[in-house]
Amino acid sequence: MITIIDYGAGNLFSVRKALEYFGANVVVSDASTDILKAKGLVLPGVGAFGWGMKLLEEKRLCEAIKEAIDKGIPLFGVCLGLQLLFEESEESPEVKGLGIIKGKVKKLPNNLPLPHIGWNQVKIVKDAPIFREINSEGFFYFVHSYYGEPIDERVICGETEYGIIFPSAIWQDNVFAVQFHPEKSSKEGLKIYKNFLDIVYGDNTSY
Repeated sequence: MITIIDYGAGNLFSVRKALEYFGANVVVSDASTDILKAKGLVLPGVGAFGWGMKLLEEKRLCEAIKEAIDKGIPLFGVCLGLQLLFEESEESPEVKGLGIIKGKVKKLPNNLPLPHIGWNQVKIVKDAPIFREINSEGFFYFVHSYYGEPIDERVICGETEYGIIFPSAIWQDNVFAVQFHPEKSSKEGLKIYKNFLDIVYGDNTSY
């Protein structure tokens, strides 16, 4: 079972449809029990960092997410879901993130149109299972004004240029995350969800 974490700030329907396209058994839930018994987790999200963390805390999901990751359950963060994995954000300086990825969420340069909306190139800079059979310089759909900057650059597996070169994909142990929206990124985006399912279940198995 794949659990999409429903904390009130996610693009749930399109993420669910993307996973179900490949026949995955998907549950959308805000219950800690569904998080802890899942084979794989998706942390989606749109909106502000502080608001997202507030919703997670109100639903008492932070510890369940951390416990699931510690147990080795694969987690895939999307857009705001990537940012919430970090320790802190310039968007909400008073709010602490999940702290799973050491580093800070920073704002894109103010001299550019923000938010950064539309198709942009993701350059794969490190082989990662989430990018298996993905074009090494393919285009994906972005909607954001902030990006995560990890302390350990070795966890960066994808980069994108928008005024600056920023990390757009992260891989740390059983945690995978992208700043773009795979579910809005046509066939290449769907491949990323397929790759996540293969990470969770292994190749050539039913989901």
